[in-house]
Amino acid sequence: MAKRDKVWERVMSGAADANIAFDDLRQLLKRLGFVERVKGSHHIFAKEGIEEILNLQPADSKAKPYQVKQARNAIRKHKLRGKP
Repeated sequence: MAKRDKVWERVMSGAADANIAFDDLRQLLKRLGFVERVKGSHHIFAKEGIEEILNLQPADSKAKPYQVKQARNAIRKHKLRGKP
């Protein structure tokens, strides 16, 4: 299984929200078509046609668990799928 598939499984399962690498979550959102802009430590992700804006900040090298949950909820709500 490729790393991107493992990241997808970990994010979507919800079992390891506290152990998702920040860069892995960033790359997942980019593959799903989100556009990233950075202001200081805030990485803001937006996607045309989706009203939610995801605001991520790294906690050391990990994504914050509540932000992983927000990303997962947006992915599910809009039925997004990653590129092969």
